[in-house]
Amino acid sequence: MKYGFFILVAVVAVLSACASSRPMTPSDSHRISDPSVSSMDSQRDIVLAVANPLEPPGMHAGASLLGYAPSRHYGAGQRAVSTLAALKQSYGLREVTGWPIKALDVYCVVLEPPPGVTRDTLLKALAKDARVQLVQPLQDYSVYAERSQGTHQYNDPYVNLQRGFVETDASIAQNFSQGNGVHIAIVDTGVDMTHLDLQGRIRDTHNLVDDDASAFNHDSHGTEVAGVIAANADNHQGIVGMAPKAILSVYKACWYQPVPNAGARCNSFTLAKALAAVLDTDARIVNLSLGGPSDPLLNLLLAKLLSQDRIVIAAMPPDGAIDGFPDNAPGVIVVRESGASTTVAPGILSAPGKDILTTQPGGGYDFTSGSSMAAAHVSGIAALLLSLAPKLDARAIHDLLLRSSKISNGTLQVNAASAVDALRGTQKTAP
Repeated sequence: MKYGFFILVAVVAVLSACASSRPMTPSDSHRISDPSVSSMDSQRDIVLAVANPLEPPGMHAGASLLGYAPSRHYGAGQRAVSTLAALKQSYGLREVTGWPIKALDVYCVVLEPPPGVTRDTLLKALAKDARVQLVQPLQDYSVYAERSQGTHQYNDPYVNLQRGFVETDASIAQNFSQGNGVHIAIVDTGVDMTHLDLQGRIRDTHNLVDDDASAFNHDSHGTEVAGVIAANADNHQGIVGMAPKAILSVYKACWYQPVPNAGARCNSFTLAKALAAVLDTDARIVNLSLGGPSDPLLNLLLAKLLSQDRIVIAAMPPDGAIDGFPDNAPGVIVVRESGASTTVAPGILSAPGKDILTTQPGGGYDFTSGSSMAAAHVSGIAALLLSLAPKLDARAIHDLLLRSSKISNGTLQVNAASAVDALRGTQKTAP
């Protein structure tokens, strides 16, 4: 038992560095992006990690940390390059893209199996290869939102049309807290950085998908989530976020396919880079309005985040099945759309998610629906609570939101005002 535990701890530590440790700004997004991300195939490709010790450079002329490695192996030492070359030759693999794990000397790659070899067969063989630190399938994930039909864009303030804001009594809660200074990481698509209702709310951005700044600003799902959480208050613009003075970090790990009406997708590799990057920050709340199958790499990174006292808030899958990433991890706060007919396990929170008015790319506003918006409401309320009591942990926040939920329009759902009131009452009675 002890031997297995130490192996798990070691693997978690290795995987937690599966992304750049330096925050990325829009101006240097090209340094760590993957132009080939959209070409990855979750039905075909695998994720693999090899040892990557970066030894001190040699003293002879022309020596470097990269040695004679191909330039596309950014951050890979000679040992990693050699190991990858040998593995690719032995198994007939084609590298799609790669990523350094600098802190613990590991390099992650996405590989395409050779023709005529099934992925399962290849995974079994590589799992037995001593040169391989980790190997698993590349898996797909999606955001949980559905655009309402027949809606249009608005040009003036509509706080009274914000169903979630009104039903959760957020305006009352904001008399005591607006989420001042609480740092929230949004792992999603990109966000419209030019939207007037988000000015000053976004501290930094990280594009883990590509170099396309225009696409980043035109991504709708992340813009919608950011607006629900932290749109500015009292600025004569559009709407009010649940925590209008919180600070956001945006990690683009999902992208839109070039197909009409297609939703945004992510994969194991892009999500792993995003989660590992969050590990190097002080973000207390991590909003994951997305989901998909259980994944060894992502589950280990998520466990590492939770062990660091982060509050991870996830959207419940549309079918109500709590058995994948990130909803099935112990300690994750799972949120469903209020009024959903699916039967869920005790402890699942409910929040407004139907016809939610929020920010849209291009400076506009529109209605959208889905458990993604429900999770965003809870992330905002959690920020209100953390601003008042920074030492609250995930369990305390979950239990407080659950017991302070109220009936609204016949549905039990979280209530910002009652949660803040309950917390303040506890603080008054504390010795």
